[in-house]
Amino acid sequence: MNKWILGARPRTLPAAIAPVVVATALAASDWNWFRAALALKVGIWLQIGVNYANDYSDGIKGSDTNRIGPTRLVASGLATAKQVKRAALISFAIASIAGLWLSLLTSPWLLLIGVAAIAAAWGYTGGKNPYGYSGLGEVSVFIFFGLTATVGTYYTQTGQVTLVSVISSIPMGSLACALLAVNNIRDRAQDELVGKRTLAVRLGDTRARQGFVALLALAHLSALATLNPWALLTLAALPITISISRSVLAGIKGPALIPLLGKTGKLQMIFATLLALALAIH
Repeated sequence: MNKWILGARPRTLPAAIAPVVVATALAASDWNWFRAALALKVGIWLQIGVNYANDYSDGIKGSDTNRIGPTRLVASGLATAKQVKRAALISFAIASIAGLWLSLLTSPWLLLIGVAAIAAAWGYTGGKNPYGYSGLGEVSVFIFFGLTATVGTYYTQTGQVTLVSVISSIPMGSLACALLAVNNIRDRAQDELVGKRTLAVRLGDTRARQGFVALLALAHLSALATLNPWALLTLAALPITISISRSVLAGIKGPALIPLLGKTGKLQMIFATLLALALAIH
């Protein structure tokens, strides 16, 4: 696999795609394909930028020296820190151009949200006091890849924010957090050794695993909270949710947890597709 595709971490991209799919389905009567495409471009390139920025920052800090998970470019020597930093900045630039275009079509307030999103992306593991090292990564993911991505995409197509759009953002945010959580559970022991106090480190192994399952449960419950009878379609994803939950609660560790990142990403896309179908029908 090309090293830059590897560094972009394709398995994490459902976190960027799913909220746009759900929000666009909710805005079905006012659907605007061009604005939806711009929102999708912002989300995907922001996610890729986060991944490269994380690779760069953890690489120069030495946090990835004995990494268990997927290969990191800087730590493995596949690319220099300078090259990976440049890739992150280019990714953020592409997201910014799409975001600027979208703001010109809708509202200048989106520019402030975009700036905040990029600042949060860089500050996750970058800078002197990265908040990802303090256990706040899941909070940021929920805000930007759940609430902001879903409600923001809906707003760009309809010009309004509704209660249903906010409720629909909850399962997207919780599943995006689950992607990060399973990573942090896998890396918990190593992160603790290098002083990276992720939420999994702070909670401990058992409670971190229980928290992961709670995020999946929240996705299902919040989808039903839309009070849309067609939201029952999301229960079709329940067997996948149960399978992943059992694996995590069984206590598997290290490399055995790596496949669960891909499975959680697939769950998010399947769940988003089912919820989008329910919202579009309703």
